[in-house]
Amino acid sequence: MRFAICNETFVDWPLERGFAFAAECGYAGVEIAPFTISRYVTDIPAAVRREIRREAEAAGLEIVGLHWLLAKTEGFHLTHPDTAVRRHTADYLRELVRFCADLGGTIMVFGSPAQRNLLPDVPYEKGLIYAAEVFRAVVPCLEKYGITLCIEPLSPQETNFLCTADQAMELIRLINAPCVRLILDCKAMATESVPIEQLLRQHAKYLAHFHANDPNRQGPGFGELDFVPILRTLLEIKYEGWVSVEVFDYTPGPEALARKSIEYLRACLEKARELGREEPPP
Repeated sequence: MRFAICNETFVDWPLERGFAFAAECGYAGVEIAPFTISRYVTDIPAAVRREIRREAEAAGLEIVGLHWLLAKTEGFHLTHPDTAVRRHTADYLRELVRFCADLGGTIMVFGSPAQRNLLPDVPYEKGLIYAAEVFRAVVPCLEKYGITLCIEPLSPQETNFLCTADQAMELIRLINAPCVRLILDCKAMATESVPIEQLLRQHAKYLAHFHANDPNRQGPGFGELDFVPILRTLLEIKYEGWVSVEVFDYTPGPEALARKSIEYLRACLEKARELGREEPPP
């Protein structure tokens, strides 16, 4: 289990400065939101891609991959009834796969609530079929570059499509490809009727990435959510992926968010390990 942080946490900092501070705090990886570099990844030249990767490596960080895949873009939509729009979306997702590979990443998180929302005339089941069609078209590219695409359930306050882990799993099973897996996010899981620890156990087989945040939209340790049982459960299910800090409310400031989040997570992880040594898992 390794800790990473999403680079938009550092708001308008130059990438090099954000990478250096993340490493100073003790993070091992960084997750990139493409819009922090360019509105469209097709506008990011090869030289810039190489420089981003070099700067991360110079700081001692691994680039985990990408998230907020379609944020700030226009013309893309996962569940649009127009075949041409869905084809255009699949084309762009393939460009994102290549960008992720150029940076050395292996994970792509599909959240993008605005670009997956069901339009008024699209029923839920039809949306599933449309979404599966788009992602299946991207699978050969994912396989070629060794990238895992993670479907992210989001809260009903953010989207009307894939609002629970079970719904995300329905889509994943429909796509039926080893390179398409599940990401779980604490803020989103907190809106479900099923406890977070139970969701982790239920979906352990498909869990490939994890976002750590508080329901208050800030970092771990900035709210009421207790991460000791969460991290203990991740240890129990033998989760070996990244725990990536993702925040949405930057009010405390980049330095405080980055530093306090990892300090809190490390303390919780140590406590979780102690509990694991003291008593057997349920």
